Amino acid sequence: MMATTHALWGMALALPVLATAPEFAPVAFVAGFLGGLAPDLDLYTGHRKTLHYPIYGPIVVVPAVAVALLAPSAATVGLAVGLAAAALHAATDAAGGGLELRPWEAGSERAVYSHYHGRWLRPRRWVRYDGALEDLGLAGLAGGVLVAAGADPAAALAVALVAVSAVYTLFRKPLAALAEHLAGLAPPPVVPYLPERYREA
Repeated sequence: MMATTHALWGMALALPVLATAPEFAPVAFVAGFLGGLAPDLDLYTGHRKTLHYPIYGPIVVVPAVAVALLAPSAATVGLAVGLAAAALHAATDAAGGGLELRPWEAGSERAVYSHYHGRWLRPRRWVRYDGALEDLGLAGLAGGVLVAAGADPAAALAVALVAVSAVYTLFRKPLAALAEHLAGLAPPPVVPYLPERYREA
């Protein structure tokens, strides 16, 4: 899925906080946004493996949410929402396409790495690839819910993220060709630092 989709759904996880403890909503929205994006910080160091935990992530969320419910504070609520957003990110990557430069070709059987199983989980391809129309639909759904909740300034950020998602969807396939071309121009000392799918292409 697109990074924007992950960020939007991470922010949507803060909506129960807005409804029940609005004083913690600002930190919850920030935590959801950052938690939704954080797993992709492993883009250059074992993407969908180093910071993606599709099994352990949800397990850690349970006690974090329990602590937030028993001792609500900006720190406990923010941590719970951030961890939940990161766990959702990893889980939904398994529902998407494979880890490859052109995932619409369905050539990769690696979606996200499960540290629990010690192997890659296969892509379900319910969302065919990041930037597919169904991915944009999920981004739009989360963005629409955030706007409907009137969660300013999160609603304004949601509109911007959906707009970015739409542009990315429009140019997703040409961007793969551009990335391949640019990777081919990279000087040899830089090549080992490129994501694996660019080196393979």
